Amino acid sequence: MSVLVDLIVMLGMLVVVPAGLRLTGAAEFDRIRRLWPLFAVPGAVALWLPRGGPATVLAGCYALGAVLLALHAPPRLLRAVRASAAHRTAEIALFTALVTPSVAATALVAERSGHALFGFGPGILALTVPHFHFAGFAAALIAGLVCRVADGPAGRFAASSVPSGTLLVLIGYFIGDWAELAGAVVLTAGMWTVALLTWRTIRVSGRDRTTRTLFAVSSAVLVATMVLALSWALGEATGLPHPTLTWMAATHGLGNALGFALCSVLAWRRLQDQPEPTPPEQSPPGRPGTGPPPADPALATSVRTDPPLTRPALTGLEDRTS
Repeated sequence: MSVLVDLIVMLGMLVVVPAGLRLTGAAEFDRIRRLWPLFAVPGAVALWLPRGGPATVLAGCYALGAVLLALHAPPRLLRAVRASAAHRTAEIALFTALVTPSVAATALVAERSGHALFGFGPGILALTVPHFHFAGFAAALIAGLVCRVADGPAGRFAASSVPSGTLLVLIGYFIGDWAELAGAVVLTAGMWTVALLTWRTIRVSGRDRTTRTLFAVSSAVLVATMVLALSWALGEATGLPHPTLTWMAATHGLGNALGFALCSVLAWRRLQDQPEPTPPEQSPPGRPGTGPPPADPALATSVRTDPPLTRPALTGLEDRTS
């Protein structure tokens, strides 16, 4: 299991975090994104070294980068206070994405040193690292992007419940399995809402098959992996049969890393990069049109009237005060 977990963590460190920061479109993240390999590469190397001093030092390098990233979070929270309701929830989701890698990095340093942290041994700490990269950073970031595009009650619910669920799961580590189950329920509700909005609203806006497929895979995988998360949390709280941690890493963990996080990041990047639609050529008054023939009136009711999801509509979680 340790090899699989380490590969998943490497994906989060080296790919998902910097790619996710790029998706925000916020210029304030450009420097930390460019510097991120200087922190992530030592952190990835630390995963493969025996526990001890060298591994701890390299993990500390990654923790330094995570702390620098977390320092960008308080200004975003202040912006959320002044923003409208939709933008406030999106900013809170981004705030969560910015701070959760530091939680993962703290667990990594303790685990690589071979010491317990808050009573948790290296085994649990090793699983905490990928959890807060994917259920923390990736999930909150994607929920915020979805809220920006699918503005409405469902989008705001997704962008608020994912951070809330993540926090409840973290609290559950300390106060008991039932609190962790409550967090899993809230997080699952938020992630299923993300999957639904992605499938119904965002997937259909991709202008090529690859983008639509990536969104479809991320939505479908998310439904399945969160069922596994619920079953595990329910089993831990009630004693009912549930998957083992090894099985969860091979299914829930791998599915969230590849099927949800990686596919989502790639799809959103492709969606942001897609070109603006070219309007049909307009003819001068009094001259025959040179553009395509008019659509059949019988098909008019099936044409989508909402604007396409183009780069300006997706340029990050910038503040728009009400």
